[in-house]
Amino acid sequence: MAEKNERPIKVVAENRKARFNYAIEDTIEAGISLTGTEVKSIRSGKSTIAESYADSKDGELWLINANIPEYLQANRFNHEPKRPRKLLLHRKQINKLLGAVDREGMTLIPLKLYFNERGRAKLLLAVAKGKKLHDKRETVKKRDWGREKGRLMRARG
Repeated sequence: MAEKNERPIKVVAENRKARFNYAIEDTIEAGISLTGTEVKSIRSGKSTIAESYADSKDGELWLINANIPEYLQANRFNHEPKRPRKLLLHRKQINKLLGAVDREGMTLIPLKLYFNERGRAKLLLAVAKGKKLHDKRETVKKRDWGREKGRLMRARG
């Protein structure tokens, strides 16, 4: 049996502020329903998921406010840049996520948009709770102390 030519995971967009603004409880990988021009635009690496979130509508999860710019070579067959996009998950996964959002006051935040080994567009979705200002300050203190501790250890030898 011949070995398949596996591609590495290619991260296209990352929500870097999410881990600072939210306390991440759980993550799950979801597929995204995209059109052809959206896939080509994502592959060019210009998409952003920084202000986006996931919401439920009619028992399905939708990615809201993610910006995938128009593909320039597509002329009249182009897509709308900020349209809602359906997330592809199993029913059990959707029920689990919606239960956490309804019961515990959590929110669904996208962390990464990437292409997996098979070349499929995937979204790493996090169940998160918003941090308060004092929690954010504590995070900054821990991060700064970790850096300072590393500098002291290197200087000490």
